[in-house]
Amino acid sequence: MRFLHTSDWHLGRTLHGVDLLDAQRAVLAQIRSLVSDPVDGIAIDAVIVAGDVYDRAVPPIEAVTLLQDTLAALVEHTTVIVTAGNHDSAIRLGFGSRLFTDRLQVRTDLASVGEPVLISDPGGAGEPVAVYPLPYLDPDAARAALSDSGEPLERSHQAVMAAAMSRVRADLARRPVGTRSMVVAHAFVVGGAPSESERSIVVGGVHSVAADTFEGVDYVALGHLHGPQQPKPSGAGASTTVLRYSGSPLRYSFSELAQAKSVTLVDLAADGQVGITAVPLSQPRDMAELTATLDEVLADSAHVQNWVRITVTDRTRPDRLFDRVKSHYPYVLQVLHLPAGAGPAGESAAIAAREQSPRELGADFVRHVTGLGAAEVELDLFAEAYQAALSEPGAS
Repeated sequence: MRFLHTSDWHLGRTLHGVDLLDAQRAVLAQIRSLVSDPVDGIAIDAVIVAGDVYDRAVPPIEAVTLLQDTLAALVEHTTVIVTAGNHDSAIRLGFGSRLFTDRLQVRTDLASVGEPVLISDPGGAGEPVAVYPLPYLDPDAARAALSDSGEPLERSHQAVMAAAMSRVRADLARRPVGTRSMVVAHAFVVGGAPSESERSIVVGGVHSVAADTFEGVDYVALGHLHGPQQPKPSGAGASTTVLRYSGSPLRYSFSELAQAKSVTLVDLAADGQVGITAVPLSQPRDMAELTATLDEVLADSAHVQNWVRITVTDRTRPDRLFDRVKSHYPYVLQVLHLPAGAGPAGESAAIAAREQSPRELGADFVRHVTGLGAAEVELDLFAEAYQAALSEPGAS
């Protein structure tokens, strides 16, 4: 059986103030095509969306419409299973879920933890695959709801995920031997590599979950981290559980510039063996980072259609810097000025509180702002400005 695993759509997100809805529509259209016209002609038995469907709890209307259109197109061909992530409002995302057909399963309620969605094998090769969708487990909400003792669980992601997996394993134990199983979870698994664009989920100082927590199932479809990757269980024994982050379908920060965005095709054999294929997603607009003098930046023509972050290294900040860069790079998102040889902003030592001459104060100021020593002409200007200020009426 074949599943398509995706996550972290973040519909309604912006990138340095730029609306990404058209770009999101373009990558979701590629996902729709993979389902309507499947790779190698092998039909997709279910699409799994592992959380962070929206970028914020109250998404813009356009984002809601895009999700509606996408889900409507997908369920024409297959079953779709959607869970809530830490960016989503579980109540809003799950509204109307009881009215949906079996082809659309939206799981946002903690009460459903441990209840699988059963996906039948169209070839009749075995028992249905049990897919256990886990909505994002916020420890403050889940530590009481998932406790079987009446006492709240420890306030950590590890504790609530372990409790959720206990319910999954208990249900799986009641099913026929050889039942294939998948878990859908939105969490930070130990060993995962984060990007700049993920929102922190630290609660009580503990934000991670051990990969071993998911032992006992065949595949774990993870969401939250934006780079595709496979955390490994740390236990001494060989594990047959495969964990994978599909990653976000679109780049949401410059830290993701080198990431090859994709969705994951999961082939689950009759004996539970898992095969994984990453299917690349074309990015509607490439990203680039450039660091050079302004003249060198303006002479470059290779990245004018990219989303770019540009660091200008001229010794002094050029006049009308952003406007001049914008005229050459219409999709520039960020323009920084960091003189060549200067350290990061804030690296300079604090200016000592002592008596200094205007030239000394000027030299310290230039060094603090640029990381470089001031030129004599600049120090002359400081001294002249100081004398002009003293000559003003009322100056002391």
